[in-house]
Amino acid sequence: MLKRPLYRLMFGYKVGKRVRIGFSIIDARECMIADNVSIGHFNFLVGTKLLSIGEHTRIGHLNIIRGGDEVRIGRYCEVLRWNEINSIPDPDVVNPIEPKFILGDGSVITASHKIDFTDRVEFGKRVILGGRNSSLWTHNRQMTRPIEIGDQAYIGSEIRVAPGGSIPPRCVVGIGSVITKAFSAENMLIAGVPAKEIKDLGEDGAFLVEYKTRKDLPADI
Repeated sequence: MLKRPLYRLMFGYKVGKRVRIGFSIIDARECMIADNVSIGHFNFLVGTKLLSIGEHTRIGHLNIIRGGDEVRIGRYCEVLRWNEINSIPDPDVVNPIEPKFILGDGSVITASHKIDFTDRVEFGKRVILGGRNSSLWTHNRQMTRPIEIGDQAYIGSEIRVAPGGSIPPRCVVGIGSVITKAFSAENMLIAGVPAKEIKDLGEDGAFLVEYKTRKDLPADI
């Protein structure tokens, strides 16, 4: 494959062993791709100052990851298809911002989700943003607030997370919920418009947050 040596020679990217890159565009100021990463066709990873992708991560097809100071995708992650992860360039805001997107080890983003990281968006380890058509945004007119998703959280389809929204570790967020604040209690079912804590997770909910996101996930994730 010619792309790997070209990226190394022409742009100074650090590209590991057994990396597969399809018909995609990668354009970052600095780029580090670890071993055994797979990037499918028609992805656009552009305009980011620092892009890093951890080992054994898979990026599917037709994803856009654009802008910001840093995009950090951890080990054994999956970003499937039709996702847009975007930071507004030079936003007109009145507060300090930290335009970073961090996807923790073993986390999964499925299909057709939109994530704005004009301010920091951080997913913990083994988070699942499942289903389709959820949106997370950090900016609201001239102000921004970061978003945090805790380890092993499971987020269903059609979720909306407003600036400053926070989901604690090991929580399940029900379909169609709107997160408008920072929650604090772990092991909860969160649902509704606006969302609220409904109940402790039962056995079914615990199964969702404990189940491995990939069969080959190492024991340390």
